[in-house]
Amino acid sequence: MEDRSAKYRAFYAQLICAAAKTTDPRIEQAFRTVRREPFVGPGPWSISVGGHPYVVTPDDDPAFLYQNTLLALDPARGLNIGMPGAHAYWLSGCGVREGETVIQIGAGSGYYTAILAELTGPSGRVHAYEIDERLAALARENLKHIPHVELEDRSGIASDLPGADVIYVCAGAAQPATEWLDALRPGGRLVFPLAPEGMLGGMLMITRPDEGAVWPAKFLSRAQFIGCAGLQDADAGRRLAEAFAKGWESVQSLRREGAPDEMCWFAGEGWWLSTAAAPVQTNSIKPHADLTQA
Repeated sequence: MEDRSAKYRAFYAQLICAAAKTTDPRIEQAFRTVRREPFVGPGPWSISVGGHPYVVTPDDDPAFLYQNTLLALDPARGLNIGMPGAHAYWLSGCGVREGETVIQIGAGSGYYTAILAELTGPSGRVHAYEIDERLAALARENLKHIPHVELEDRSGIASDLPGADVIYVCAGAAQPATEWLDALRPGGRLVFPLAPEGMLGGMLMITRPDEGAVWPAKFLSRAQFIGCAGLQDADAGRRLAEAFAKGWESVQSLRREGAPDEMCWFAGEGWWLSTAAAPVQTNSIKPHADLTQA
């Protein structure tokens, strides 16, 4: 069966990288290398695409796992292994490099943690956080063979986060946690779904500059995730929905000081997003409007 899975993985990696419009061979190799079977559990499996209801596979043929779809971990709660084409696109956007330190918020059963570990290589480090005890236990078992991964079964909104080059968040938030921004090293990238609870938002990438309170920021695509505990607010969610309805591609910077001005796209407590450029811009991929489901 492993030989069949390897064949499927090679096709799947090419398929999702084509969907993600990425030409980074390291991303394709990571998706080609990591087996999905341990992370989703025994079949049959519940699969969904494009926000449609789950469909149960007829059997446990691993071919069903190697498609650009959501794989349910807990269908009743809407917990999934996210859409790989979307994640390949976002990972291409933040450009995880070998040897970097990555924090992942919302590890689930550990599939994308393993992908991140492939991208950092053994000279890097992945600190993964999962607040759900059952999922954290699954992730710990699935990742135990990767020495440069550390899994913690607690919230990733904490003052003791390690310094990081990349923070990759897999739970929707109405605001960036101050702790995430503070943990970023200069040049570090925070990628998280800025999204109202249960609604479509956007995958925002924020880059910490060497100095200053104006940080380059841009939406990579639309995105929808299950909510991040502690970072959802009904009023902020309502205002975010209104902001997204007016357009999202014009955001260029995050401001951590000063009063919001006429260029403000959305304002939170102690931060705001602006359509004005930061003093130093970063290279990034173009926004992708077709990626919606994580």
